[in-house]
Amino acid sequence: MRDDPLLLLPLGAVLLVAGILLFGIGTFGRGGDFNRRNANKIMRWRVGMQAVAIAMILLYVWLRRGG
Repeated sequence: MRDDPLLLLPLGAVLLVAGILLFGIGTFGRGGDFNRRNANKIMRWRVGMQAVAIAMILLYVWLRRGG
């Protein structure tokens, strides 16, 4: 991994997706007014960040194969 610092970008994106997912699960489990107001917004953020993470992973694989 030290030889390839470009790998940190997709890994960071995946960790961000996991963080958003855990935050969403936490607010869902707690319930309440905050969850009612923001559940769909959190879900949209997660789906959007997943798309970015997948694109970054594919770009990384493409660049490492010789692009």
